[in-house]
Amino acid sequence: MKPFVFVDRQIPPEALALLAEYCEVEVWDHQQGSIPKDLLREKLLKAVGLMTGGRWINEELLSQAPRLKAVSTISVGYNHFDLEAMKRRGVIGTHTPQVLDDTVADLTFALILSAARRVAELDRYVKEGHWKSGDGVKLFGKDVHHAKLGIVGMGRIGEAVARRAKFGFEMDVVYYNRTRKPEVETAMGVQYAPLNELLAVSDFVVLLTPLTPETTKLIGRQELALMKPDAVFINVSRGQTVDEEALIEALQNGTIGAAGLDVFEKEPLEQGHPFMNMSNVVTLPHIGSATTQTRNDMALLAARNMVEALTGETLPKHIVKELK
Repeated sequence: MKPFVFVDRQIPPEALALLAEYCEVEVWDHQQGSIPKDLLREKLLKAVGLMTGGRWINEELLSQAPRLKAVSTISVGYNHFDLEAMKRRGVIGTHTPQVLDDTVADLTFALILSAARRVAELDRYVKEGHWKSGDGVKLFGKDVHHAKLGIVGMGRIGEAVARRAKFGFEMDVVYYNRTRKPEVETAMGVQYAPLNELLAVSDFVVLLTPLTPETTKLIGRQELALMKPDAVFINVSRGQTVDEEALIEALQNGTIGAAGLDVFEKEPLEQGHPFMNMSNVVTLPHIGSATTQTRNDMALLAARNMVEALTGETLPKHIVKELK
């Protein structure tokens, strides 16, 4: 008898076919809205595997899933996993690293360029009929090429951003990471710097850390005060890695020049949020990996992870390291 896997969102046909070869599968059509709690509870009662895109896997959910053995998330981040609760119940978790690295790096550079050259702001300027002859200086932006880029978090995505910066825009790249990477320094000609030094010297600061207790509000008032007054801050990690109130103040009072943000403390942004009316902030709706090809690849990898977890003799390749 095949193990029952519940998928809480639509997935591409290739991923569904792979799951169906080894498992009994049921998929919730998210176009109908969020799955009702009673229906989710019914599915969890018999689920051996759960495939999700970001549902909180906590004690409450796990207590309703007595047969659950594996959760496969269609994301590289797994901060929605309560790791201790999963350990207690013997539930393993997998994620989808690597397949989205280049796509997120592309989006990072889109934010760098948009914030530096005021692309979104000036697009509105034209479309709202404000453009006129002689505007000149009021339309000026900030050069990206040959500027200094500081990367906070030199994982795979950080390395992909560094390659684009060094070899595409001839930028001077410094990085801060929990573990220094001499091999990356040699291969790409980047330099390690302590966080405070990186913030003080960089024209652009890109935050790429995972969300952990140590990185929660890693960038706050003290850190923002170290940055150049015309510096551009980019966040494509998680909204909670930044003290959002401090960032708003820094952008309003000129402590830093601009920001490009794909993630926020609370998502989606509510109407009336200060970012909504700030011309020096580019706001995107958490689309770091959101291309058709990459999302398809992520779903296919998540399906492989689930099959390995439920039918393999060894642990899946992409098991969350804390749950090994």
